[in-house]
Amino acid sequence: MDYASSDAPAVIGPRGTDMLLPYGARGVKIVVVGGFGVGKTTMVGTVSEIPPLTTEETMTQAGVGIDHNPGAQGKNTTTVALDFGRISINEELILYLFGTPGQERFWFLWNGIFEGALGAVVLVDTRRVEVCFEVVTRLEDRRVPFVVAVNSFPEAPQYPVEELRTALALSDSVPIVTCDARDRASCRDALLSLMVYLCTLAAAQETA
Repeated sequence: MDYASSDAPAVIGPRGTDMLLPYGARGVKIVVVGGFGVGKTTMVGTVSEIPPLTTEETMTQAGVGIDHNPGAQGKNTTTVALDFGRISINEELILYLFGTPGQERFWFLWNGIFEGALGAVVLVDTRRVEVCFEVVTRLEDRRVPFVVAVNSFPEAPQYPVEELRTALALSDSVPIVTCDARDRASCRDALLSLMVYLCTLAAAQETA
């Protein structure tokens, strides 16, 4: 370490590698939400530029009769707290991604996860659209802006956008995009769709 003189104190501060955000960058909290088994953990892990934090646990017989998992019987793990990842959109914008647990008995954790979130991505499995009804209602009640991303599961039925909009009772302004939770570029595009939507909402508020 260099000093201006032999008597000068050392400069104390974080090293560049210790800083959570690069200088001048803005961190934004985004939530990835949806029903059980729609691909939230997969999406966060796929798009994250850092090793993702996951809290998946093996499902046991203790959940029989408690958890309701229609259409996802082959899934043997579940998120019990949250998933966390990070992606840099550019040098000025970094998204911190928080995936919510899908099991209804863990939804009480949503209160903390949504604290400070700028927006959300709602993942939808068209084989089980009904599992997102309550999710959308909760977001609307909290007034959290969101986009809907239809996850491209193999052999999942494809519906016209307007049919999905009607099924989910969405307003015309809420974007609906397609997404493959296993593909990083596809996940990034879904997140960018959310950021564009948030910018549109902010501009509308400024001119109102």
